[in-house]
Amino acid sequence: MAFIRAAILTVSDKASRGEREDRSGPAVAEWLKNRSVVIVSSAILPDEEDAIAAQLERWADPRNYDLAITTGGTGVSPRDRTPEATARILDRTIPGIAEAMRAGSIPHTPYGMLSRAIAGIRNQTLILNLPGSPKAALECLEIVWPALTHAIAKIQGDTSDCAPVK
Repeated sequence: MAFIRAAILTVSDKASRGEREDRSGPAVAEWLKNRSVVIVSSAILPDEEDAIAAQLERWADPRNYDLAITTGGTGVSPRDRTPEATARILDRTIPGIAEAMRAGSIPHTPYGMLSRAIAGIRNQTLILNLPGSPKAALECLEIVWPALTHAIAKIQGDTSDCAPVK
């Protein structure tokens, strides 16, 4: 794979209404760009399950994106519906990614265990939920990035043997 094409969806009622600056989406975009990921699209939506699911489908169904990341809406408040929206449209889940993010977040904050983030595949797109806090989102990306590039290659059809990471 020459490069990874990604889309970033910020899920926030306040940011979607212009009441708060979106800091997590740009932070994730900058982090990814520093790893040679091409950001093809980004959007900000309110915490509305149908809208979130529809946007993820638009990104995954034409197979134009290797990675679709959401930030926000993964907590326990009544409006946090990103995991439910994501689960509705996935073909397959990858539980280990979310488990690794939660486990890796707990040393930084006990709130890490409250994350309901999920990850999975739709068509040939890896979809990953990240927390809404820029700091937490980047910490989670750091935790899972070594496996994400391998997962994306495999999802895209790489048939080479899997060598253990040293």
